[in-house]
Amino acid sequence: MKTFKIGGVHPSENKFSAASPIRLAGLPKQAVFSLYQHIGAPAKPVVAKGDEVKVGMMLAEADGFVSVPVHSSVSGKVSKIDAIVDASGYRRPAIFVDVEGDEWVETIDRTPDLVTLAQRPELTAEDIVNTVKAAGIVGMGGATFPCHVKLTPPKGTKAECVIINAVECEPYLTADHRLLLEKPDEILVGVDLIMKAVGVDKGYIGIENNKPDAIALLTEKAKAYPHIEVVPLQVKYPQGGEKQLIAAVTGREVPAPPALPINVGAVVQNVGTVFAIYEAVMKNKPLFERVITVTGKEVQNPSNLLARIGTPMNQLIEECGGLPENTGKVIGGGPMMGKALMNLDVPVCKGSSGLLLMSERESRRAEPQPCIRCAKCVSACPMGLEPYLLATASALRNWELAEDNDITSCIECGSCQFTCPSTRPMLDNIRMGKTTVMALIRARNTK
Repeated sequence: MKTFKIGGVHPSENKFSAASPIRLAGLPKQAVFSLYQHIGAPAKPVVAKGDEVKVGMMLAEADGFVSVPVHSSVSGKVSKIDAIVDASGYRRPAIFVDVEGDEWVETIDRTPDLVTLAQRPELTAEDIVNTVKAAGIVGMGGATFPCHVKLTPPKGTKAECVIINAVECEPYLTADHRLLLEKPDEILVGVDLIMKAVGVDKGYIGIENNKPDAIALLTEKAKAYPHIEVVPLQVKYPQGGEKQLIAAVTGREVPAPPALPINVGAVVQNVGTVFAIYEAVMKNKPLFERVITVTGKEVQNPSNLLARIGTPMNQLIEECGGLPENTGKVIGGGPMMGKALMNLDVPVCKGSSGLLLMSERESRRAEPQPCIRCAKCVSACPMGLEPYLLATASALRNWELAEDNDITSCIECGSCQFTCPSTRPMLDNIRMGKTTVMALIRARNTK
């Protein structure tokens, strides 16, 4: 069975919510929409205090090519535009909407009827890309890169295949797994749409073999789509990384930055993104809700919730039984790549894949010890880097050394920290170093 060759680890899966069907989260009393829900230029408000809005109405427009609009997930009245502290700890501008009812714009098709590409022969590649941008769709696996940019390969490059990331290798998270089981037909149509948009005739859906139910279901459904192949993969973290998934499925290696997957002919999209593309193109529905996993060993009712963008995280926790008394930390995302939330009032954003509630014992970090030069982090690194060196260079603020040793190639998967017997805060240091080095490179290139 296929997998990537370099590095990788096997953390405990803890998929407590895998058998929990997707259920609707309740509407918030007030929804908060950050203008920084994607990589690139933030969205620019097109509403003002006092404006009435409906579900699906644009609140902020894209401000450039690498940017997407933000749409309202609720109906009500704009109460203010003010700064919030987002899930990453940054102060960002946001639009606040006081919720009144649940009135949708009339153009959204809310019927459950499946619409296939054969029923829409008039659709062109340009139509699909433009609709994806207008709907505000971003990569929903966590990276939040504007989707239409990926569907517009740079000059001099050519897509040869589409790869759907259905791996969901991050422990605890099960939102993508549930989408595969509950929306397989829509996902296959979504793959068809992406393939038409980038002009390829081969698509792959990579699924790790710890999801045999999803593999069996998609394989059966894909018989009607001979150009789409379901590829079972060995379980190994971080197989959901773009470069690792491309290597596992096709055997091709993406070179170091600034090379991109398109440089080896691949366009990669997450399962949640594929479903959002289907809804945008076939149902005229912008991206204003997503499936998010709320889980943890002490959570009363681990769940996969279809939550409206802008809903406060604490409301989702309450819907799953409330905050356990011994909670020590709440992670936005999973335990390997997620970040601790500074407060639970932060809103659900387009990239919110999960909420992990950890007990005080689980979240307690051991006192870091000196590096013992065991090289476990080197063996674990899926990018073939030397994490111990990058972490030390970053801690010492030796940016030149960090850059010379390819810190910008780090995918921040946390495999190094997971294996470190000295419990060094390697990922924290490397993240800080990578951010700084990338800023220095940008400054150097603009001179």
